[in-house]
Parts: sequence; C-alpha cells; structure tokens
Amino acid sequence: MTFMQSSKRYLSVVFAALFMLTSLISVQAQAAMVGTNEVIAQQQLTVDRAELKGMLQDEAVQEKLASMGVSPDQVDQRIDSLTADELAYFNTQLDEAPAGAGVVGVIVLFLVIFIITDMLCATDIFSFIHCINR
Repeated sequence: MTFMQSSKRYLSVVFAALFMLTSLISVQAQAAMVGTNEVIAQQQLTVDRAELKGMLQDEAVQEKLASMGVSPDQVDQRIDSLTADELAYFNTQLDEAPAGAGVVGVIVLFLVIFIITDMLCATDIFSFIHCINR
C-alpha cells in the first residue's frame, strides 16, 4: 500500500468519526407558537419602563434625586430590574396621583423602590435599612 492510500484511509476514518460525533452533539431547535398575550405583555413592559424613565427627565426630579445622592444610572438599573407587576403597580399609582403631585409622587415612588431594593440586599443606599435575607 502506498503512502497516499494509507493517508486517505486514515483521513476517511477520522472524518467519519468527526461526522458521527458532531451529529450526536448537535442541538435541535424547537419552535413553538407565541401567544398574543405574551407579545402584548412584553410590549407593555417595555412601554411601562419607557414611561417611568420619561417621568424622570423632569429637572425637579433629577435635582431631588441628586440631592439624595442617587445617580441617574442607579435609577435606570433599578427600573430595568423591576418585574412587570411592580411596574404596572407603580404606573397605576402615578396615573391616579393628582396632577400637581407628579414630582412628589415620582420621588416617593423611587424612595419606595430604593427601600425595597435595600431590604432585598440588592443595594446599600440607606444605612438604617437592614437586609431581610440575613
């Protein structure tokens, strides 16, 4: 047998083993129907977050949060970490608030968010609030 024939045989065995190995490991994709309710809920979550972040663009709110030592980045991170139920609750509370109390309502809302995240050990902004997970 010549060198060329033996190397072809060796390569064919290696490639056959490689083919069998990759076919066993391959991941199969599964598709499923996505319900309309799931799509609407996801879009509503996005809209609620954008609405809440839009309320923070007010200068009075920005100044008050800065005076409390809270950066806009922290606020954005916390809004992004809220669940859909929490966002819906906060947005309904803000919608029901009187028109003149918008700034105060937003500030109180974020104080509540900060207190909850401090209690859950996610942050440590207020030193007088102790973590409930310890």
